[in-house]
Amino acid sequence: MIHDQLETKFIHASRSGNVEQKTGAVNVPIYLSSTFHQESFDEFGPFDYSRSGNPTRQVLEETIAALEGGTRGFAFSSGIAAISSAFMLLSAGDHVVISRDVYGGTYRFVTEVLTRYKIEHTFVDMTELDEVACAIQPNTKVIYMETPSNPCLNITDIRGVVKIAKAHQCLTFLDNTFMSPLYQNPLNLGVDIVLHSATKFLSGHSDIIAGLAVTKDEQLGEKLYFIQNSFGSILGAQDSYQLIQGIKTLGARLNQSSQSAQKLAAFLNAQSFIKQVYYPGLSSHPGSEIHKRQATGAGAVLSFELAEDVDPKTFVENIRLPVFAVSLGAVETILSYPATMSHAAMPKNERESRGITDGLFRLSVGLEHIDDLIADLDQALQIAYREKIAN
Repeated sequence: MIHDQLETKFIHASRSGNVEQKTGAVNVPIYLSSTFHQESFDEFGPFDYSRSGNPTRQVLEETIAALEGGTRGFAFSSGIAAISSAFMLLSAGDHVVISRDVYGGTYRFVTEVLTRYKIEHTFVDMTELDEVACAIQPNTKVIYMETPSNPCLNITDIRGVVKIAKAHQCLTFLDNTFMSPLYQNPLNLGVDIVLHSATKFLSGHSDIIAGLAVTKDEQLGEKLYFIQNSFGSILGAQDSYQLIQGIKTLGARLNQSSQSAQKLAAFLNAQSFIKQVYYPGLSSHPGSEIHKRQATGAGAVLSFELAEDVDPKTFVENIRLPVFAVSLGAVETILSYPATMSHAAMPKNERESRGITDGLFRLSVGLEHIDDLIADLDQALQIAYREKIAN
C-alpha cells in the first residue's frame, strides 16, 4: 500500500472519496443550505439541518481527522470555540491541570467561565513533569497542553505528560496551532484530543475565523459531537470551503515560512538590541531537544524581548513590512505585542510571571523574501535604539 507524504495529503485528503459525482468537480461543492429534503417518511438521509451536519463541513472534518490520524474531526466557528467545547466534556466538581503559559483566551475561559460551573484548575510549569504529576488531584479529569506555548514557545514533553495522564485515568488535550499536522501529530503520541485555531496556519490567509478538534477514539468523538451539536458553534459552509482550500497549500507555506523563521531567529539572536529570542529551532532554546523528538519542524513563530535601550513603540512605528496585528500563521508576516493583544486577558502580574514583559514581541513569519524581512527589522531596531538613547 502506498503511503503519501503529508504535503501530498494536504492537497488530496479533501478529495478522498469526495469527488463530486455529477460533474467530477475538483473542488468540494459549497452546500449553502440550512436544511435538507428527506425522501422517506420513515428514514432520514445523512443530513437534515446544517447545525447537525453539512456536506461541505463534513469534508473538512474528515480531512483534518485524516491529517491528524484521528477518528472524528469537528469544525467550529473559532479556535476558542473548539477549545471551550472540548472543556465542556467536563462536569461540575472536576479538576483540570493546565499549562501556565497558554493563549490568553484559554486562560480567560478556564479562570472566568469554567469556575462558574464549579470546575477547578491548577496552572503548572508543564516543562517540569514532576510539577505536572504533583498537581494531579483525585478529581483531575484533563491535562491541557500547549506546545510550543504561546508566546514564549516553551516545550512540553508530550509523551511524558501522556504517561502521567494514563496513570491517573486523565484525558489529554493539546493545542497544536503553532505546529499544525505538518510538524506535530499529538494523537500519535497518545493525546486524546488535538485542537487548532484554524484561523492561523491551516487557513493561512487572514480571511476566516475557524477552529478544529480531532478525537483519538470514536467514543470520545461521539461525546464531543454531542457538545458541538448542542452548543451549535459550527463553522459555516463557505468558511469550511475556504479552509479546505487553505489546507491544500499548508505544506508549501509553512515549510517556506519556517525556513525564514530559522534565519530570522538566528539574526535576532546575534543582535545586541535583543535581550532574548524564543524559538525551538535554536539549540539554545530550552526544550529544543525534546521538541526535535516529538516534532519534525520548528515552525514559523518566534518571540523576542527587546533590550532595555530599545523603545518598543518606536520599533513598531518604524516597521515597514510586518503587519502589526493580532493573530498569526498568514502569508504576511504579523508582528504582535502579547501584553496588549493575545494575552491582554491576563492580569499584568500573571503575564510577567510567565515572561510576557512589556518588551516582548511575537513574530509570525510569512512568505516575504527573508532578506527583506531581516533588513526591515534591522532598520527598525536601529531607529528604536537611537531614539531611546537620545532621550
